[in-house]
Amino acid sequence: MSNNPSFRESRMDLAAQAAGIGALADPVRRALYEYVAAQPDAVGREAAAAAVRVPVHTAKFHLDRLCDEGLLQTEFRRLSGRTGPGAGRPAKLYRRASRQFAISLPERRYDLAAHILARAVQRAGEGTQLADALREAAYDEGHRLGAGARVTGPQLARLGQALAVQGFEPRIEGGALVLANCPFDALAREHTTLVCGFNRWYVQGTADGLGCQAVRAHLAPTQGMCCIRARLAQQSPAAELRGPVRDGEPSGAAPAGHRWGTAPADSGSACGLDCVPLSG
Repeated sequence: MSNNPSFRESRMDLAAQAAGIGALADPVRRALYEYVAAQPDAVGREAAAAAVRVPVHTAKFHLDRLCDEGLLQTEFRRLSGRTGPGAGRPAKLYRRASRQFAISLPERRYDLAAHILARAVQRAGEGTQLADALREAAYDEGHRLGAGARVTGPQLARLGQALAVQGFEPRIEGGALVLANCPFDALAREHTTLVCGFNRWYVQGTADGLGCQAVRAHLAPTQGMCCIRARLAQQSPAAELRGPVRDGEPSGAAPAGHRWGTAPADSGSACGLDCVPLSG
């Protein structure tokens, strides 16, 4: 197993998600979860046991297991509403936890795509051209991922480790970082130019956030894989993507209020998708 932190975190999250959902395979446990989730307030084990027609000790065992897996959470409260001496001990109550569970194999991240698109629409509403807004939103989101990643090693390896947690399934082949999985697969098939375009900017932003200034993301459609690849280049990719550097601007930085340059087009459509990058 890999020793890099991002890979371990990704595997651990998958294991936790699978365990949580797997806990619902038991029919009694699933019935208890559905009952608790349907209630407007937290419920006690006695009410839950009566609702699914099992003994209280059985309900207690399964309810506590659901808490252990993060599906339910508990609170303690006196149901009588009385306080002070003689009011009795607070009852242990159960309610649905706020944690979300979702597993998709291969992994899909449509929430990430929606987040990027929402930010782009917000910027467009503030006066930025929509194509520019989408590139900026994707790049900035990737930059945040890269800046916060805990990774080690050469530049392509570091980029791969960061992208692994988003489901890209990266690996290095022939001096290039290839992405075996597209987290936006269904969207990319229906809206190829849009999605593959912002995906490229997202990957480039991640590389720049990591400080991998020699890495350049580009379109390289391949059957059954993500259309984005990354290679080492001589020119700073951030400067290339931004366009000509103005006097006084640091090379490789993305200044506030910038207007992005035109992304270079890569030809080919081996994956069956008409991948055309967003242009300025």
